[in-house]
Amino acid sequence: MTDVSKITASHRERLCLVYVRQSTLAQTRANTESLERQYELAGQAVTLGWAREQVRVVDADLGRSGADAAGREGFQHLVSEVALGRVGLIIGLEASRLARSNSDWYQLLDLCGMTGTLIADGDGIYDPSAYSDRLVLGLKGTISEALSGYRHKASLGYPFNRSTAAVAESLLPAAGGSRLAAAGGEEGRG
Repeated sequence: MTDVSKITASHRERLCLVYVRQSTLAQTRANTESLERQYELAGQAVTLGWAREQVRVVDADLGRSGADAAGREGFQHLVSEVALGRVGLIIGLEASRLARSNSDWYQLLDLCGMTGTLIADGDGIYDPSAYSDRLVLGLKGTISEALSGYRHKASLGYPFNRSTAAVAESLLPAAGGSRLAAAGGEEGRG
């Protein structure tokens, strides 16, 4: 986490919520290192200046997909606490683990922006009310939703769209050439 200058005394007077989630019960059993890393974020919150009693771990969504908020009591509790202005910081291993659907993600970003709640992950500390931070968070959410959709289709045995594959192939450099050459551009091979 970087740029701790975004964290003010006002943030530290409110709760820090550490969001812990893995999508399936099998992941909670098999990926214990990831789970441990998520729980260790509570210590990171203390390092960032929160009193230990102000740090709460929200782990009610272990074994639940982030595809939508329905049935995710932990996420719903987190959103409620943010909406009531009780949260100064939400920490997660990856910000995008909070919600895999853009409707849930942007609802959370809007609430965080209105209540002055920061979001932090391994890449940084973000203020959803700041244009550039919201842009980065928006991209994280959009990419997360797209990857989730691709994974879901792949798990059902759907082949990838041929036009998508053709575009991806055209961006790959040809053997010994450049991307532009592979895409039919003028740049020579080298």
